[in-house]
Amino acid sequence: MTPPDHEFDPDDNYRGDAERAEIDDEASTEVLVWQLLLIINPGDEDAALQQFTAFQEALGGGDVDDLDLPQLLREVTDWKSGFHIDESDTGALLECLVELAARFNVDIDWGVEDPTDDEFLTRVSATGLLETAQDQLRLEGYTLWTWDTGTDAHAGWMSLASDDEGVRIIAPALGFDARPVGM
Repeated sequence: MTPPDHEFDPDDNYRGDAERAEIDDEASTEVLVWQLLLIINPGDEDAALQQFTAFQEALGGGDVDDLDLPQLLREVTDWKSGFHIDESDTGALLECLVELAARFNVDIDWGVEDPTDDEFLTRVSATGLLETAQDQLRLEGYTLWTWDTGTDAHAGWMSLASDDEGVRIIAPALGFDARPVGM
């Protein structure tokens, strides 16, 4: 499987270009999915391609308009370049955020000696973990995004801060109500 062809550079990522402040009417859903995967896998086109291949395989030649696109993308990115974790499972959220941040060579200081300690995990909220991660990721030039799941779960991705505009443009076009943590 290969990324979709389109008249614009597939590595453009809709990066903060004021002239591209809206989705190209010619862009197919597959092109937008590819762009999002590039954004949430910065510098790792191989990972983006693996997730795009999984997306295409899940489609199985079907029509993307017949599927729950956010659900499908969640499945192909979960614990690779994204997360979807129940609000009450702070241990899994912490583990996933640590793993995702490690992809960017960022260590998150949770403010305790052992963040995996049960006492810490029972007193910290999922929102608190997300805000701590966001504060430190922003210092390193990254943004932590969350999107509305319609449930008590927290879901999102990390991207380069320079790609914030790209996420703001592409995510809604794919059905995600995404926003940076804390905003």
